Amino acid sequence: MEGIVLETLLSTCVKVMLNKIVSSEFVDNYRRTKLDVSLLENLKTELLSFEVVVNDDAVSVNVWLNMLSDAVFHVDILFDEINTEALRCKVDAANETLTPTSQVMNNFSSHFERLNRMVINLIKELKGLSSGCVRVSNLDDESCIYGRENDMNKLNHLLLFSDFDDSQIRVISIVGMGGIGKTALAKLLYNDREVMEKFELKRFISKHHDDFRVFSKHYDDFRVLETILESVTSQTVNSDNLNTVYPNFLLVLDDVLDARSVNWTLLMDILNAMKTGSMIIITTRDERVPKSMQTFFYVHYLRPLESEDCWSLVARHAFRTCNNQQRSNLEEVGRKMAIKCYGLPLAAVALADFLCIKLSQPDYLNNFLIHKIWELVHYDILPALQLSYCYLLDPLKRCFEYCSIFPKKSILEKNAVVQLWIAEGLVESSADQEKVGEEYFDELVSRSLIHRRSIGNEEANFEMHSLLHDLATMVSSSYCTWLDGQNLHARIDNLSYNRGPYDSFKKFDKLYRVKGLRTFLAFPLQKQRPFCLLSNKVVNDLLPTMKQLRALSLSNYKSIIKVPKSIGKLFFLRYLNVSHTKIGRLPSETCKLYNLQFLAGCTRLIELPDHIGELVNLCCLEISDTALRGMPIQISKLENLHTLSNFVVSKRNDGLNFAELGKFTHLHGKLSISQLQNVTDPSEAFQANLKMKERIDKLALEWDCGSTFSDSQVQRVVLENLRPSTNLKSLIIKGYGGFSIPNWLGDFLFGNMVYLRISNCDKCIWLPSLGKLGNLKELIIDSMLSIKSVGTEFYGSDNPPSFQPFPSLETLHFEDMPEWEEWNMIGGTTTNFPSLKSLLLSKCPKLRGDIPDKLPSLTELELRGYPLLVESRHSDDNSNFITIIPFSHVISQLMLPLYSLLQLTIYDFPFLTSFPTDGLPKTLKFLKISNCENLEFLHDYLHSYTLLEELRISYNCNSMISFTLGALPVLKSLFIEVCKNLKSILIAEDGSQNSLSFLRSIKIWDCNELDSFPPGGLHTPNLIYFAVWKCQKLPSLPESMISLTNLQEMEIDDLPNLQSFVIDDLPFSLWELTVGHVGAILQNTWEHLTCLSVLRINGNNTVNTLMVPLLPASLVTLCIGGLNNTSIDEKWLQHLTSLQNLEIVNAPKLKLLPERGLPSSLLVLNMTRCPMLKESLRRKRGKEWRKIAHIPSIIIDDNLIT
Repeated sequence: MEGIVLETLLSTCVKVMLNKIVSSEFVDNYRRTKLDVSLLENLKTELLSFEVVVNDDAVSVNVWLNMLSDAVFHVDILFDEINTEALRCKVDAANETLTPTSQVMNNFSSHFERLNRMVINLIKELKGLSSGCVRVSNLDDESCIYGRENDMNKLNHLLLFSDFDDSQIRVISIVGMGGIGKTALAKLLYNDREVMEKFELKRFISKHHDDFRVFSKHYDDFRVLETILESVTSQTVNSDNLNTVYPNFLLVLDDVLDARSVNWTLLMDILNAMKTGSMIIITTRDERVPKSMQTFFYVHYLRPLESEDCWSLVARHAFRTCNNQQRSNLEEVGRKMAIKCYGLPLAAVALADFLCIKLSQPDYLNNFLIHKIWELVHYDILPALQLSYCYLLDPLKRCFEYCSIFPKKSILEKNAVVQLWIAEGLVESSADQEKVGEEYFDELVSRSLIHRRSIGNEEANFEMHSLLHDLATMVSSSYCTWLDGQNLHARIDNLSYNRGPYDSFKKFDKLYRVKGLRTFLAFPLQKQRPFCLLSNKVVNDLLPTMKQLRALSLSNYKSIIKVPKSIGKLFFLRYLNVSHTKIGRLPSETCKLYNLQFLAGCTRLIELPDHIGELVNLCCLEISDTALRGMPIQISKLENLHTLSNFVVSKRNDGLNFAELGKFTHLHGKLSISQLQNVTDPSEAFQANLKMKERIDKLALEWDCGSTFSDSQVQRVVLENLRPSTNLKSLIIKGYGGFSIPNWLGDFLFGNMVYLRISNCDKCIWLPSLGKLGNLKELIIDSMLSIKSVGTEFYGSDNPPSFQPFPSLETLHFEDMPEWEEWNMIGGTTTNFPSLKSLLLSKCPKLRGDIPDKLPSLTELELRGYPLLVESRHSDDNSNFITIIPFSHVISQLMLPLYSLLQLTIYDFPFLTSFPTDGLPKTLKFLKISNCENLEFLHDYLHSYTLLEELRISYNCNSMISFTLGALPVLKSLFIEVCKNLKSILIAEDGSQNSLSFLRSIKIWDCNELDSFPPGGLHTPNLIYFAVWKCQKLPSLPESMISLTNLQEMEIDDLPNLQSFVIDDLPFSLWELTVGHVGAILQNTWEHLTCLSVLRINGNNTVNTLMVPLLPASLVTLCIGGLNNTSIDEKWLQHLTSLQNLEIVNAPKLKLLPERGLPSSLLVLNMTRCPMLKESLRRKRGKEWRKIAHIPSIIIDDNLIT
């Protein structure tokens, strides 16, 4: 196996070198040096004639691989040096073509001569290596029985009933990654009794079967068709009887490699010759295969199994000969290993086969050997997965390999992955490299090497299956690695790591030994909270030594406030990401990065460098949500710019003219145009030419709401001229000052739009006609202060009665509309919002009129604000009249028809006194009620809410004096906050034990009248989280807390009347504990809390009392707050040998740390508002500093100083 991997790597390396050497740009620059061009020709000839054939001698092969990689490394350096010098000359000479100096050229000549000798000698040695082979594991036919019931039912239905339900489906394609069970599922379907009865003739053909070849495009179509039809009918076929209808036929083509490997015309001829109802099943790793057939097809994506199903599969195959005692002994270890199968049936079967062999050795399966066992199982699994990899073209292989740099199970954002591929030089050069890179990505998705996290979402996110990630890691191990404490060899190309909360210099100091690092990435790349800290020494001292860097990401480090000037010396940098940091300005030296292609700024960024036009290769400028005040004039020089996420319109004669945006004809992705109030000449908006920017799919148009500019007519013409391409999918209009929105927005031509938000358009008096936007899924109308009516124009008044407006709308929000009075529904036979799932009405105090009541798909409803009136129209004797009804009746009007409602949120209704007589919809799973002071709670109806899992009550229900646990049959989470008359928590008398077993979380905050819990305790055996804060009268915690054996986290604070807090009463299962100000603490011990890992203690008295008995030795994190002592007692910490994180907060008098120092296990010391100690540590010397100098990460007032 290792042989074929190394063979692939060697071949890829050689082709990389060849691409570099023969590229026209490289040859042109080389020719200008007046060197011997025949050197290049000789090298090209040797590389083209090179054939890699390796055996299993991994040691010798690795030696040659390292030598070849080193050669490629030098080629890259030489190539980039020549290219960078050419770019510098181009910029300095104002686009005049110059050649590098003769001295530099002579250096290049000697490098190439030495490189040529090295490669030729290397190739001669490699030619002597012999070939190896690959072993492929087979998947048992029945391996998909577990966890595939839904798949079987769906596909069985299609096979058996497709000719009755008008689906017209003729081809079923089962798509999934290698080893996921496609073949096994197809065989189960093929051998199903009902399927066998329906189809008169069947044929199952795999790619290893001789018959598979007849579907190749190299065979004569008519002769193949004759052969197949004669074989299944036992009749002679000729041109005269070809159109005769033959029996029902089921053909299975297993493991079709790609769309090019099968003659689809032939298959269609077979289908057409058979009876209606004949079917073809295809299993493939490539989702594009069925799309090649000109017929109705169904694609079924096979997803990984659940871990429990994997365990069942392992148990069946591994333990079928075991007795019950043997199985019981092995089950714990087996379950742990089944989780590592990551839902892949092939892995489960391989694991089971291995366990079968080892069952005779009872001591073999222990936890210590699990990792080694899994390595052996990997050896069987990876060859099967590698088939997909081996069939890839070389550029795609390298892109797949590079994905190993991402953490396992991380989100792969398509744009970010493509940008990194380009930065690393993995995407072939073209006029639009990003488009080519996207095609690469789509190819890996279609081949099931990357898969969508969810099917059908517009905003698709992707991931790589863990076992495929293992494969990528294996084939890229020589140049991609993780910073995880392992020994790093000197020639790593690409390095990444998981960002920690406090990344000190010690984490990275080993990188000084690494030469030629090309990638340095902190993951995740997406926004992360809380933001993290990075040692300034890494930024200022270490990074400048990485001269060969192509890709650098320092995102999400809030400690980075500026980019050092040394950034300008990273000449080869293509990708720079400093998003979500605190950088306000980029230094002018950034403009010396002539190779830079991708630049991502941060929200604090207030200006771009004046000479940004010197970044001649920049194609992506990601500056969304920044604080930019304008655009430098030189941005107009960036001819290669394809992504400009934000364009800030400058005031007249100050910065780049808005009309210059028209020069960027190739922009794609998202574009936000802000400060549009600065456009005083509408013709500039026309010249921006948004209409022709057909690859922009997300657009935001923003005016400053606080601007004094108030010419509404100018703003209307500006917006009219900013009409975008009809390819647009997302649009935001904010702060627009016109009285009406141009008609183009409601045009049916904008049928691609799925998201629309209109906000802060204070003067706008009516909404555009949006009902024609047939694919619109999310609509948000926010802060429209002048809207009084939403009527037929909103849906589309010029449409026929049968027209269905908003057919796809799933989310509708109306927020902060103080003058809105009428909401008129559509008439006729159409349904109001047939697809609507989420409705929000917030701060619409004057709303009267019909509120949509028949919403068949609604699952989420949120009502906020202070509605005063509701208008209800009734018909009596053919006349209409108006009745003003209480808001509680509106709730009733809304609730009764909502048979699908799962989530209800009600905020800020002080006049609401009761819910409907029949209560709320019984389908609810989540109910949140806040700021409804006079609402009478649903005590009498609780038992009927048999699906409610989460209940949040805050700042309301003054009439509620008690709450009964167990009254809600399946409640999992309860949160009660600021219910000022709540006095007691009770337990239902009858039938509550089963109901109480569902509770996982109880939070009670700021209920000052609460004075009792139920006698005998909570009786919630599965409770995981319990918190009580700010309950001034509470005298005691619930009894028998020690019996809550599943409790993991507990928080108590600000309970001044608590008469006793006894540590011995806490359950041994507790993992995290927070204790603040409490009335009284009894002296006791921590000995039984052997699982406690996190402890937070706040308040001087609490700290001094709870720290006296020895804390649990299991502690990993300890936080001490509010300490008034001048020193920390020596005995408090010395025995905590597992302690890794120590936080000291608000200790104004603290001057001295323990005399013997802090535990040697400490990795992080975080001190906040400790002024006296801060002063003694500031200079990093002296007695107190020596006590902590061994700690890798030391943070003082949010500043990482190590």
